[in-house]
Amino acid sequence: MVLNSTNIGETPSGFRTVQGAIPREDKLSLKTQDKAYIAGFLDGDGSIMAQLVFRKDYKLGYQIRVSIVFYQKQDHQEILLWLKDQLGYGYIRNRNDGMSEYAIVGLREVEYVLKLLYPFLRLKKALAVDVLNLIKQHPSQRKMTPDVLIKLSKQVDKTALFNYSKKRTITSKQVIAFLQK
Repeated sequence: MVLNSTNIGETPSGFRTVQGAIPREDKLSLKTQDKAYIAGFLDGDGSIMAQLVFRKDYKLGYQIRVSIVFYQKQDHQEILLWLKDQLGYGYIRNRNDGMSEYAIVGLREVEYVLKLLYPFLRLKKALAVDVLNLIKQHPSQRKMTPDVLIKLSKQVDKTALFNYSKKRTITSKQVIAFLQK
């Protein structure tokens, strides 16, 4: 598949994205070998992340965001397009540094993909368990309480130990300080 103007949009930050609707889960029926391949790709050139995101419009000030991201040079973006076609969720964006990312964001979407790939994961299996537990304990935003947010934000801190983020600035300490104000 070649990217063209019908399936690419510009984000405010200038990244080009390939949009897609969330498919019906019963539509997705991957072969075992494809699940194993995708899990291996995630183990090697992917990330499973849980993040704390500051939101002015949230009563408690923070959102917990979970995502799965696959990375590849733009020259080899076709594999990301294939992954998106297989998994059905998410979007692809071209970064300004010559890399492309295929990102799946959201509690339901990430949970589905992690459960699908879990039996085949090796390097990121423990991280997948932690993120799945976080998702399982996450209430809807309307039912989020300060105590639950603090508990979940500490779990987000735990998952961050698996990743090599240089930009991570929001931790459970910031959430606790915000809630104490």
